[in-house]
Amino acid sequence: MTETLVKICGISTPEPLAACIKAHAEWVGFNFFPPSPRFLSSVTAAQLAAQAGTAIRRAGVFVDADDAAIAEAVQAGRLDAIQLHGHESPERAAQVRQRFGLPVWKVLSVSVAEDVARAATYSEVADFLLFDAKTPKGQLPGGMGLAFDWGLLAAYRGPLPWGLAGGLTAANVADAIRLTGAPLVDTSSGVERSPGIKDVDKIAAFCKAARL
Repeated sequence: MTETLVKICGISTPEPLAACIKAHAEWVGFNFFPPSPRFLSSVTAAQLAAQAGTAIRRAGVFVDADDAAIAEAVQAGRLDAIQLHGHESPERAAQVRQRFGLPVWKVLSVSVAEDVARAATYSEVADFLLFDAKTPKGQLPGGMGLAFDWGLLAAYRGPLPWGLAGGLTAANVADAIRLTGAPLVDTSSGVERSPGIKDVDKIAAFCKAARL
């Protein structure tokens, strides 16, 4: 069985980044959505990218961002992937992939089976899909600690690699992997003491639990 990859999203300071590297997470997420408590400026993103070097891959998180904002972040964060976490259409995903020449991850917010079925519309224009919990209207699109019914993914057999997000913690990630077979798991609030403040011990525990 292939080992599940781990992504720790919303990294914004040096100590948690070091903890991710020490725990052998494969990915970190840099959040470039200004309303988020995990938002990174370009200056901070550049500092963290320099710290990370080649030790860990970096996905930039964007919510309905324009090309200028993405371009600035790609350069500053030396990004390895662009994660689209808004209402980006398949056409927009295709534009971003062509414009920047980086893998595009599309987040699909899930609450019912039809949300999973939407994955098919991105099969030709994205490189990776991330199934996340749908948040209530008016709230942030992610990082809220909400989970969805993992059983909705039981029958998913799409052509793209994919990952699972939404309410994952060290206490439930092993069950989530067992039930869904997720090739990658992604957490943000699940390794925090408070919104935007990562806990290095929780990062270590999550990475360990994901590989038991």
